[in-house]
Amino acid sequence: MAENIDDLTIEYREDEKLIVKQVDKVILTRGSWTTIMFLFEELDKNTEQFGQQRVSIRRYQKRGGVYRQQSKFNISSPKQGREVADVLYKWYPKEAEAPAES
Repeated sequence: MAENIDDLTIEYREDEKLIVKQVDKVILTRGSWTTIMFLFEELDKNTEQFGQQRVSIRRYQKRGGVYRQQSKFNISSPKQGREVADVLYKWYPKEAEAPAES
């Protein structure tokens, strides 16, 4: 658990061996509730190689001075990621980004 948003990571080790490697991180929201999107690779225990990059969107709540994970959603393939992005672009078209001026 981390006290600061910037210290939150998806990296995971077992017996000093890196199992989940964080490639990138984007903080989507900050505050007592924060949302972070992680790009990561997971070690294949059979080949000892890291697999294809995946995405995890995680929601944290700060309680008792530390951030605790509350929920997560993993995008398991590039195809699923593109499908999610396509739906978001459809629901939030670019021309709707800026509020209309009066």
